[in-house]
Amino acid sequence: MIFFPVRKIFSLYIDIRIHNVYIKYIQYIKEAKLNLIISNSSGQPIYEQIASQIKDKIISGELKEEDPLPSMRMLAKELRISVITTKRAYEELEREGFIISLTGKGSFVAGKNLDFIREEHLRKIDQKMQEIIDLSTGCNLTLEDLQEMLEIIYKGE
Repeated sequence: MIFFPVRKIFSLYIDIRIHNVYIKYIQYIKEAKLNLIISNSSGQPIYEQIASQIKDKIISGELKEEDPLPSMRMLAKELRISVITTKRAYEELEREGFIISLTGKGSFVAGKNLDFIREEHLRKIDQKMQEIIDLSTGCNLTLEDLQEMLEIIYKGE
């Protein structure tokens, strides 16, 4: 048996037996256990919850470039939701450049665009800061109060 590696995802095995050559593509799928938490009572649609949590795992480095994602059917089965919902989440992730879907092979984490990831982090920070401002206006906190609190938290005092 002769073994030829082709990319990280596939390996080509050539088994030579009496004038016959068998070529088999064997796909290595280490099904990623995503441990997603879905809430039906959340105001956020389920497909957005899935996409958001997968993005977070990619940005944090928990899911690395070229890591396979579970198939849409498998994820739907595990989460006990419709395949249409997982399809929509995967389509959103692909549209935003987080994953690549290959017909017949599955979906994989795309190569990281560092500028895009930085923008995504800044967008999340902006959202959190807006929440802080909304809460602080209810407590009559000034900008100086918020800056002082941020400085204390940032320095770990």
